[in-house]
Amino acid sequence: MEKAAFFRSPKTISYGRNAFQHVGTEVASRGTKALIVSDQIMDKLGNVESCRALLKKEEIESVVYLGVASEPSDIYVAEALDLLKKEQCDVVISLGGGSCIDTAKAISVLATNGGYIGDYFGGKKIAKNPPIPHIAIPTTAGTGSEATDVTVISNTTTDVKMMIKQPAFLPEVAIVDPLLTFSSPPKVTAATGVDALCHALEAYISKKSQPMTDTLALSAMKLIIGNLLAAYKDGQNIDAREAMSLGSLQAGLAFSNASVCLVHGMSRPIGALFHVPHGISNAMLLPAVLEFSRDACVDRLADIGRIFQPESQGLTNEEAADIAVKSIKELCLNLDIPNLQAWGIDQTAFENVIEKMTADAIDSGSPGNNPKVPTHAELQQLYRICYNYQFEEQVVG
Repeated sequence: MEKAAFFRSPKTISYGRNAFQHVGTEVASRGTKALIVSDQIMDKLGNVESCRALLKKEEIESVVYLGVASEPSDIYVAEALDLLKKEQCDVVISLGGGSCIDTAKAISVLATNGGYIGDYFGGKKIAKNPPIPHIAIPTTAGTGSEATDVTVISNTTTDVKMMIKQPAFLPEVAIVDPLLTFSSPPKVTAATGVDALCHALEAYISKKSQPMTDTLALSAMKLIIGNLLAAYKDGQNIDAREAMSLGSLQAGLAFSNASVCLVHGMSRPIGALFHVPHGISNAMLLPAVLEFSRDACVDRLADIGRIFQPESQGLTNEEAADIAVKSIKELCLNLDIPNLQAWGIDQTAFENVIEKMTADAIDSGSPGNNPKVPTHAELQQLYRICYNYQFEEQVVG
């Protein structure tokens, strides 16, 4: 390596079946009263009450914020932060998908550093004080947010998804229990699973990749590619769920240290303006973006093609790279991923905000990590291509 690289991760990672049972002991060594950030679904499933019971065994008090109802926003952050201060909590637990985890990340930093979460966007403000301890417990296998120093919060005034990356936003503990993902319905399993695949894939082709992230990204892709369809078709398949949880965790560690690229840069504005779930919008964009990027990352795409088809070891890198792109199209088809048009986004409304989406994508910085960095005009054209992209036209076979 020409220069030193940094690799950051949570201080403690507990993963595997029944890892959730350790939440009480992890909290007990860090505080006395916890704010649990979750949602109505987790509450109805009994997971919130289970968490409170595990805390009670360790004589830990808890209060609950269940306001997270969609992609994380500055409103959720403000509401939950007010509750934390009112109740004088000294630990934050996130229990749910990426929205709950990202909301809790913001709370843990603001609790000790103050201000509005948007103050930290674009590096305008750096968190100097240690955050209050945050224990992240994902209930989906996809975002990898439990292992990253990134939070993405929507500014409800400007309709911008603010991607904020600073070491302070990294959870202190990640508890990854595949048993908690059993409740994910097929559509959520598909969306979060492709999100995890995007994380690993973009970490691997990123200009900021490094040997540590490469190792994790390749392992994650093997786990996800080998198990996503099985988890989608049978949500009670514990082996597939376990592999997906581990793959998502590894992908999170990889992209947190290598950064994501063009797919994520383009995806955030779609989520902010049209409220498409993050994993779905990533999947909508992934094949077209890989076609655009292909010539600049043939060798790395070839490695991915050989994960999809191990029998392709004898092919040239160009041929194996084509297999990667075609296999991802086929995977999206099998997961019933729609394009933007089929999702129901009006074409005129989409066209009217292409300039804003392009500017917001570039401003996020992620497209600059892509092997091939698009011009302003190329990025606009990619949005138009993705609007009615046909996955089925060029699938394998």
